[in-house]
Amino acid sequence: MAANPGLNVDWYPATLPAGTGIHLQTVVTVDGNAAKGTLYTPPGREPRETTVVVLMHPRVDFSRHYLIPALVGAGDAVYVQQSRDAGNDLRLVHEQALLDLGAGLEWLHTVGFRRTVGLGNSGGGGLLTYYVQQSQRAPSDRITRTPAGRPSALDRATLPMLDALAYLAPHPGQGTLLGHCIDPSVTDEDDPFSVDPALDPFAEHNGYRPAPDSSSYPPGFVERYRAAQLDRVARIDERARAHVAEARDARTRVKAGGATPDDRRRAGTARLITVWRTDADLRAMDLGLDKSDRGYGSVIGPRPEVTNYGIAGFGRLTTPDAWLSTWSAHTSNATIARTGPDMTLPALLVSYTADNCVFPGDVDRIVDTIASSDLQVHAIAADHYGNPVDPGDRRRDRAAGIIAEWMRDL
Repeated sequence: MAANPGLNVDWYPATLPAGTGIHLQTVVTVDGNAAKGTLYTPPGREPRETTVVVLMHPRVDFSRHYLIPALVGAGDAVYVQQSRDAGNDLRLVHEQALLDLGAGLEWLHTVGFRRTVGLGNSGGGGLLTYYVQQSQRAPSDRITRTPAGRPSALDRATLPMLDALAYLAPHPGQGTLLGHCIDPSVTDEDDPFSVDPALDPFAEHNGYRPAPDSSSYPPGFVERYRAAQLDRVARIDERARAHVAEARDARTRVKAGGATPDDRRRAGTARLITVWRTDADLRAMDLGLDKSDRGYGSVIGPRPEVTNYGIAGFGRLTTPDAWLSTWSAHTSNATIARTGPDMTLPALLVSYTADNCVFPGDVDRIVDTIASSDLQVHAIAADHYGNPVDPGDRRRDRAAGIIAEWMRDL
């Protein structure tokens, strides 16, 4: 997707407090991955005296997250676990990301931190909620196979439990997110320009208006559009399953002996799925849907009619395994709709009122879904990356004060 100015590039205007400790850590997961993490510690504080805030996103390196200086300044340590697929989500399988997080938390426990609090920002919300669900289960009761049918190794992994979970502008999971923004008017998955006029979100006869005028889609169109989005996801699911089965059958023949050269090629070659046009959430163009303080456009860009056809976007190129585990609204295990009923930890949810990625309806559904009996909800007038609505306000770290105060009361 497009460069992200808020999550991993710049924590301006704040800087780390003088004397902040920075420790780079690599731990080995149960499946042999070298999981990399970064620990920030406040000056003069021992781990046993300190709560550690644990940040992780399945697709983005959070090691320069904009809240880190303020959280450290409040006296808390911050640990950022990097997913093995951060920066390149071509092969992102959420079950593997849980193994990375578990290995990092295990190390934090050995160091001696008295309390670990997850911070699920954006896509990290779905990831950490999935982690909480699996960590609370006995190993034998965890999900043992990925949606593509491969062993997950979760039943062999050590998954230390978090003490609490804070959500910051959380979306409902990568699969649910893509289910809302995928363009259902694509009629041929091999033709990026194929369009069904009856479902075209950028056709004036369907209610579209270019910026700065808000589009106005009729309720009947919205209903058909959203159903067609899930239908398109299901068609891509079928393609992904066919690729998985083809490779699996070829490997079976190779293991049995007597395989042809074609079998060996099919067994060892990863198929890729190109998903055209994934920046078409109607809420990006119609400001009357899920009303908020946001402006016209999506989290990808201000002109979805352009970015929808461009290279940026969610889930644009993926392996079949990654599609089924991460991007499918039907098969991904990492959606809060599936995992939220098992999330019983003390929780905080901070939303941004001008968010072009997470909309009020998404926030309401998350609040209604997670099972925590100890939940606080706050809202800040900012966009998805914490940039304030007020142009005279340059502070992007206001959520840090809310999070720090909440942790003091745990």
